[in-house]
Amino acid sequence: MDTDAVLTLLKDVAEEVINPRFRALATGEIHEKNPGDLVTVADHEAEVLITKALNAAYPDAVVLGEEAHAAQGLLLGAYASASHAFTVDPVDGTKNFVHGSPDHAVMVGEVRDGVAIRGWIWQPQHGLAYVAERGAGAYRNGERLHRTPPDGATLSGRTSRRTWIGRAFGDLEPLTLTWVSCGIDYPKLVEGETDYLLYGSTRPWDHVPGSLIVHEAGGLVGRTDGQPYVASDVAAPGLVAAASPAAYDLVVEAFNGTQ
Repeated sequence: MDTDAVLTLLKDVAEEVINPRFRALATGEIHEKNPGDLVTVADHEAEVLITKALNAAYPDAVVLGEEAHAAQGLLLGAYASASHAFTVDPVDGTKNFVHGSPDHAVMVGEVRDGVAIRGWIWQPQHGLAYVAERGAGAYRNGERLHRTPPDGATLSGRTSRRTWIGRAFGDLEPLTLTWVSCGIDYPKLVEGETDYLLYGSTRPWDHVPGSLIVHEAGGLVGRTDGQPYVASDVAAPGLVAAASPAAYDLVVEAFNGTQ
């Protein structure tokens, strides 16, 4: 499937099974996978449709869906060792979706030999599509994206880890809450709404598409221990997504100097 065809797939699936449930979910259509970790019928149905299409187009690729991983514990290992794989997050920001917030997204990433080569984020309620191809740039609704590097050493950052909210690492400003959806967070970083994102969780379906979009827009995503992040890394201690390589270095230095 070419890049536009995958984006069309995400849009069509969202229109078929996600958008009709927005602000219209019945009580029986919402469940907890773990305490506080919600999943809806829209998540399940969207992932099935996207996975089916990717499997048909790429029968030899491993497709790692968030909900399939929850049901099949060995799928993450197969993804990490695969020469060709896809990540699928059918409704990223499920809590937002359940509570009627438009800040949710449908995301897919493509990985070859552990490296992200294409990424897609579709925000159905905002009508915004973010697409990246390695070496070919990142785009929002067809317009090339470039993040201007932040000035100075005082950077503003956001985190989804509640225990870090309000905490200041080194000379950095106190952390505030992200948009609670990686499919919103990463585009907001590229668009200048924050200088960096700090994550404690590194699930591939959350980070593969956005990390490539940030990379292609001039930013950098790496591990909190200063090591490079690659798409097949399923055991990273945490991630820093920064507006520039220099900003990444500042955040990592501050983070590790105050632990």
